[in-house]
Amino acid sequence: MSRGSPGAPGRTRLVLATRNPSKVREITAIYAHLGVDLLTLDGWPGLALPAEDAETYGENAARKAGAVARATGVPALADDSGIEIDALGGAPGVHSHRFLGDTATDAERNARVLGLLQDTPDARRAARYRAAVAIASPDGSVRVFDGVCEGAIAQSPRGRGGFGYDPIFVVAGDGRTMAELPPDLKNQISHRARALRAAEPALIEMLRRVGEERRASSAN
Repeated sequence: MSRGSPGAPGRTRLVLATRNPSKVREITAIYAHLGVDLLTLDGWPGLALPAEDAETYGENAARKAGAVARATGVPALADDSGIEIDALGGAPGVHSHRFLGDTATDAERNARVLGLLQDTPDARRAARYRAAVAIASPDGSVRVFDGVCEGAIAQSPRGRGGFGYDPIFVVAGDGRTMAELPPDLKNQISHRARALRAAEPALIEMLRRVGEERRASSAN
Protein backbone atom coordinates (compact mmCIF):
# COMPACT_ATOMS: atom_id res chain seq x y z
CA MET A 1 0.00 0.00 0.00
CA SER A 2 1.20 3.51 -0.81
CA ARG A 3 0.69 6.08 1.92
CA GLY A 4 1.30 9.76 2.36
CA SER A 5 2.17 9.53 6.05
CA PRO A 6 5.56 8.38 7.37
CA GLY A 7 4.02 4.97 8.13
CA ALA A 8 4.06 2.66 11.11
CA PRO A 9 7.53 2.61 12.75
CA GLY A 10 7.58 -1.16 13.15
CA ARG A 11 6.91 -1.96 9.49
CA THR A 12 9.39 -2.31 6.64
CA ARG A 13 9.21 1.06 4.92
CA LEU A 14 10.35 2.44 1.57
CA VAL A 15 9.92 6.01 0.36
CA LEU A 16 9.15 6.51 -3.33
CA ALA A 17 11.18 9.57 -4.30
CA THR A 18 8.78 10.96 -6.88
CA ARG A 19 5.83 13.34 -6.97
CA ASN A 20 4.46 11.73 -10.14
CA PRO A 21 1.25 9.87 -9.17
CA SER A 22 1.41 7.70 -12.30
CA LYS A 23 4.86 6.43 -11.33
CA VAL A 24 3.64 5.80 -7.77
CA ARG A 25 0.79 3.66 -9.11
CA GLU A 26 3.10 1.62 -11.33
CA ILE A 27 5.74 1.02 -8.67
CA THR A 28 3.07 0.14 -6.10
CA ALA A 29 1.54 -2.44 -8.46
CA ILE A 30 4.89 -3.99 -9.45
CA TYR A 31 6.11 -4.26 -5.84
CA ALA A 32 2.76 -5.22 -4.28
CA HIS A 33 4.02 -8.73 -3.52
CA LEU A 34 6.87 -7.47 -1.32
CA GLY A 35 4.61 -6.58 1.61
CA VAL A 36 6.50 -3.33 2.12
CA ASP A 37 4.93 -0.12 3.44
CA LEU A 38 5.45 2.14 0.41
CA LEU A 39 5.45 5.80 1.40
CA THR A 40 4.98 8.81 -0.84
CA LEU A 41 6.49 12.25 -0.47
CA ASP A 42 3.10 13.54 0.65
CA GLY A 43 4.34 12.70 4.14
CA TRP A 44 7.20 15.19 3.70
CA PRO A 45 5.61 18.12 1.86
CA GLY A 46 8.58 20.42 2.42
CA LEU A 47 11.15 18.00 0.99
CA ALA A 48 12.49 19.27 -2.34
CA LEU A 49 13.85 16.80 -4.88
CA PRO A 50 17.20 17.55 -6.56
CA ALA A 51 17.07 18.95 -10.08
CA GLU A 52 17.20 16.30 -12.81
CA ASP A 53 20.09 17.95 -14.63
CA ALA A 54 22.68 15.14 -14.69
CA GLU A 55 23.97 13.63 -17.92
CA THR A 56 22.62 10.11 -17.27
CA TYR A 57 19.42 8.53 -16.01
CA GLY A 58 21.39 6.70 -13.33
CA GLU A 59 22.88 9.89 -11.92
CA ASN A 60 19.50 11.60 -11.75
CA ALA A 61 17.89 8.60 -10.04
CA ALA A 62 20.77 8.22 -7.57
CA ARG A 63 20.66 11.89 -6.62
CA LYS A 64 16.95 11.73 -5.86
CA ALA A 65 17.03 8.45 -3.94
CA GLY A 66 20.08 9.50 -1.90
CA ALA A 67 18.65 12.90 -1.00
CA VAL A 68 15.32 11.45 0.12
CA ALA A 69 16.89 8.63 2.15
CA ARG A 70 19.12 11.10 3.99
CA ALA A 71 16.31 13.58 4.62
CA THR A 72 13.74 11.03 5.84
CA GLY A 73 15.94 8.43 7.51
CA VAL A 74 14.04 5.77 5.52
CA PRO A 75 15.32 3.73 2.54
CA ALA A 76 14.28 5.38 -0.72
CA LEU A 77 13.71 4.43 -4.33
CA ALA A 78 13.82 6.78 -7.31
CA ASP A 79 13.81 6.39 -11.05
CA ASP A 80 14.65 8.45 -14.10
CA SER A 81 13.66 7.47 -17.59
CA GLY A 82 13.39 8.69 -21.13
CA ILE A 83 12.76 7.81 -24.74
CA GLU A 84 15.61 7.51 -27.23
CA ILE A 85 14.75 7.89 -30.91
CA ASP A 86 17.34 6.71 -33.42
CA ALA A 87 16.29 9.12 -36.18
CA LEU A 88 16.83 12.01 -33.72
CA GLY A 89 20.28 10.83 -32.70
CA GLY A 90 18.97 9.35 -29.45
CA ALA A 91 17.05 12.49 -28.44
CA PRO A 92 15.24 13.50 -26.33
CA GLY A 93 16.93 10.88 -24.10
CA VAL A 94 17.79 12.04 -20.59
CA HIS A 95 16.04 15.33 -21.39
CA SER A 96 12.71 13.64 -22.17
CA HIS A 97 10.83 15.11 -19.22
CA ARG A 98 12.17 18.60 -19.93
CA PHE A 99 11.74 18.38 -23.71
CA LEU A 100 10.15 21.72 -24.73
CA GLY A 101 10.62 22.99 -21.16
CA ASP A 102 9.24 22.18 -17.73
CA THR A 103 5.75 23.55 -18.46
CA ALA A 104 5.06 21.55 -21.64
CA THR A 105 2.37 18.88 -21.48
CA ASP A 106 2.75 15.25 -22.51
CA ALA A 107 0.52 15.94 -25.53
CA GLU A 108 2.72 18.85 -26.62
CA ARG A 109 5.90 16.80 -26.32
CA ASN A 110 4.36 13.93 -28.28
CA ALA A 111 3.14 16.30 -30.99
CA ARG A 112 6.62 17.80 -31.31
CA VAL A 113 8.24 14.37 -31.70
CA LEU A 114 5.71 13.39 -34.38
CA GLY A 115 6.35 16.67 -36.15
CA LEU A 116 10.09 16.06 -36.20
CA LEU A 117 9.49 12.59 -37.66
CA GLN A 118 6.74 13.49 -40.13
CA ASP A 119 8.87 12.60 -43.17
CA THR A 120 10.53 9.58 -41.54
CA PRO A 121 9.37 6.16 -42.84
CA ASP A 122 8.38 3.38 -40.48
CA ALA A 123 11.63 1.52 -41.12
CA ARG A 124 13.61 4.40 -39.59
CA ARG A 125 11.41 5.11 -36.57
CA ALA A 126 13.14 2.73 -34.13
CA ALA A 127 13.18 3.89 -30.51
CA ARG A 128 13.53 2.60 -27.00
CA TYR A 129 12.37 3.49 -23.53
CA ARG A 130 15.20 3.41 -20.99
CA ALA A 131 14.93 3.60 -17.19
CA ALA A 132 17.30 3.65 -14.24
CA VAL A 133 16.09 2.74 -10.75
CA ALA A 134 18.17 3.77 -7.73
CA ILE A 135 17.77 2.41 -4.23
CA ALA A 136 19.39 4.25 -1.32
CA SER A 137 19.72 3.61 2.40
CA PRO A 138 19.98 6.36 5.02
CA ASP A 139 23.68 5.49 5.54
CA GLY A 140 24.45 6.87 2.07
CA SER A 141 24.81 3.66 0.06
CA VAL A 142 23.16 3.78 -3.37
CA ARG A 143 22.78 1.16 -6.11
CA VAL A 144 21.43 1.69 -9.62
CA PHE A 145 19.72 -0.78 -11.97
CA ASP A 146 18.70 -0.39 -15.62
CA GLY A 147 15.81 -1.49 -17.81
CA VAL A 148 15.12 -1.11 -21.55
CA CYS A 149 12.04 -1.66 -23.71
CA GLU A 150 12.58 -1.63 -27.47
CA GLY A 151 10.03 -0.29 -29.93
CA ALA A 152 9.29 2.38 -32.51
CA ILE A 153 7.48 5.69 -32.85
CA ALA A 154 3.91 5.52 -34.16
CA GLN A 155 2.59 7.73 -36.94
CA SER A 156 0.00 9.21 -34.56
CA PRO A 157 -0.96 8.89 -30.85
CA ARG A 158 -2.98 5.82 -29.90
CA GLY A 159 -4.47 4.69 -26.60
CA ARG A 160 -5.70 6.30 -23.41
CA GLY A 161 -3.52 4.57 -20.79
CA GLY A 162 -0.09 5.30 -19.43
CA PHE A 163 1.59 8.70 -19.46
CA GLY A 164 4.50 10.53 -21.02
CA TYR A 165 5.37 9.23 -24.48
CA ASP A 166 3.27 6.05 -24.10
CA PRO A 167 0.68 7.04 -26.78
CA ILE A 168 3.37 7.24 -29.50
CA PHE A 169 5.65 4.36 -28.42
CA VAL A 170 4.88 1.09 -30.22
CA VAL A 171 6.14 -1.92 -28.27
CA ALA A 172 8.42 -4.20 -30.28
CA GLY A 173 6.77 -7.50 -31.13
CA ASP A 174 3.33 -6.35 -30.01
CA GLY A 175 2.13 -3.66 -32.42
CA ARG A 176 0.25 -1.68 -29.79
CA THR A 177 1.44 1.52 -28.22
CA MET A 178 2.32 1.46 -24.55
CA ALA A 179 -0.85 3.50 -23.94
CA GLU A 180 -2.97 0.74 -25.53
CA LEU A 181 -1.66 -2.01 -23.24
CA PRO A 182 -3.59 -3.19 -20.17
CA PRO A 183 -1.83 -1.91 -17.03
CA ASP A 184 -0.90 -5.42 -15.87
CA LEU A 185 0.84 -6.16 -19.18
CA LYS A 186 2.63 -2.81 -19.21
CA ASN A 187 3.87 -3.57 -15.69
CA GLN A 188 5.43 -6.78 -16.99
CA ILE A 189 7.29 -5.45 -20.02
CA SER A 190 7.97 -1.75 -19.55
CA HIS A 191 11.44 -0.30 -19.09
CA ARG A 192 10.52 0.77 -15.54
CA ALA A 193 9.18 -2.69 -14.68
CA ARG A 194 12.39 -4.32 -15.93
CA ALA A 195 14.56 -1.94 -13.91
CA LEU A 196 12.44 -2.48 -10.80
CA ARG A 197 12.68 -6.26 -11.13
CA ALA A 198 16.44 -6.02 -11.61
CA ALA A 199 16.64 -3.96 -8.41
CA GLU A 200 14.36 -6.23 -6.37
CA PRO A 201 16.92 -8.65 -4.88
CA ALA A 202 19.21 -5.81 -3.79
CA LEU A 203 16.25 -3.86 -2.44
CA ILE A 204 15.08 -6.81 -0.34
CA GLU A 205 18.58 -7.20 1.08
CA MET A 206 18.86 -3.46 1.81
CA LEU A 207 15.51 -3.39 3.61
CA ARG A 208 16.46 -6.47 5.64
CA ARG A 209 19.77 -4.92 6.68
CA VAL A 210 18.23 -1.55 7.58
CA GLY A 211 15.52 -3.32 9.59
CA GLU A 212 18.08 -5.33 11.53
CA GLU A 213 20.08 -2.19 12.29
CA ARG A 214 16.95 -0.40 13.48
CA ARG A 215 15.97 -3.28 15.76
CA ALA A 216 19.50 -3.51 17.17
CA SER A 217 19.50 0.22 17.83
CA SER A 218 16.13 0.00 19.60
CA ALA A 219 17.34 -2.88 21.75
CA ASN A 220 20.27 -0.78 22.94
